[in-house]
Amino acid sequence: MNTMQLHEGIRDINLTYLMLAQQMIKEDKSAAIFRLGIGQDLVDVIGKLTPPQIIKMAASNMLLCRFRFDEKLLLNLVTGYSKDRLMSQAHAAIMMSAQAVEDFA
Repeated sequence: MNTMQLHEGIRDINLTYLMLAQQMIKEDKSAAIFRLGIGQDLVDVIGKLTPPQIIKMAASNMLLCRFRFDEKLLLNLVTGYSKDRLMSQAHAAIMMSAQAVEDFA
């Protein structure tokens, strides 16, 4: 993968993330705050972005989102393929919800 392909991939991820985030915010702000792991101020900004602003932001060569799997336990809960997969995902959601939003943003 060359640098140009890498930048295109990052742009595509950013664009998808911003469009999805904006849609989630429009549908249910509280759920968006929880699921995206961002604060009210950032939700307000993303919710008001115009399409040209989203495209400009997406063109950044840095990912605008990040994975929230900072702990090995969380990663194992989400990716584990056990009999109790549903329970593992619920446990991971509970653990992530217990963290302050500022830890994610």
